[in-house]
Amino acid sequence: MTQSAPGESRLALGAGIGCYLLWGIVPLVFQAMDRLGMSSWEIVANRTVWAVPLALVFVLMAGQGRELVAALKSPRTMAWLALSALLIGLNWSIYIWAVNSGRVLETSLGYYIIPLLAMAAGALIFHERIDRLGMVAIGLAALGVVIQTVAIGGLPLVSLALALSFGGYGIVRKRVAASAQTGLLIECLLLMGPGLAYVIWLQHSGAGHFGASVPATAWLLACGPVTAVPLVLFSWAARRIPLSSLGFLQFIGPTIGFGIGVTQGEAFTPVRAISFIFIWGGAAVFAYGAWRRSRSISRAIAEAAPAE
Repeated sequence: MTQSAPGESRLALGAGIGCYLLWGIVPLVFQAMDRLGMSSWEIVANRTVWAVPLALVFVLMAGQGRELVAALKSPRTMAWLALSALLIGLNWSIYIWAVNSGRVLETSLGYYIIPLLAMAAGALIFHERIDRLGMVAIGLAALGVVIQTVAIGGLPLVSLALALSFGGYGIVRKRVAASAQTGLLIECLLLMGPGLAYVIWLQHSGAGHFGASVPATAWLLACGPVTAVPLVLFSWAARRIPLSSLGFLQFIGPTIGFGIGVTQGEAFTPVRAISFIFIWGGAAVFAYGAWRRSRSISRAIAEAAPAE
């Protein structure tokens, strides 16, 4: 993360809030498309197709053309990005199906778990140290999952699948020598092949919605910005604002999702409420730990700086 001027820091904070707000309201976008008769597979397929032009624009705007060519020529990079494309495609498919099947609360739970799962994965795979607060956060989240299992009469498979697929995606991308914009473009290019084939088949069979009406076409074209814009905002903000701020911001999305699920009348029993209380507790401990670590780093930098 680079140091930035106060004005740029405020813009970065706004970009971070903006990306999580967009991710939070995405269920409403996919539900609007569902009401027009689009299946989850049609939405996913169009998402892979229409994200490509915008992702290419972002790569060119960032001056990452050479990085893109180098990544395309590297078998190792392409192998990792093929795996990350598979994981993010799986995540998109599960998420869109879930929000259009009245399971927004389960998606919310999954995205609350992701930061805590990432912390555990960092310890197991990258040998990162987890402090006492981190252990408490993971323990609270695990207990919340157990209670959620009791509440719904079985494992919260949607939540766990979303958390594991996106968590795995983050682990893979951590190993890839490619920026967010370049990586996203290559992932979408890899997914576009089967996605475009499915879209063409739907259109040829008369079941596709592209061109069927102005609203349907507009929503399908919106899949590009819905996919690419939040990720680019996140990438720009993450380099300019402290980890503590990101620690708080990343819970905006699932909190909005939680509100959407409750207001849409999804089952929210007392036992399920208790499970979310534990998840929220884990999230709060995680955010506090990130804030405290950031303060410690800032203090150490200030003490190490030479006096004027």
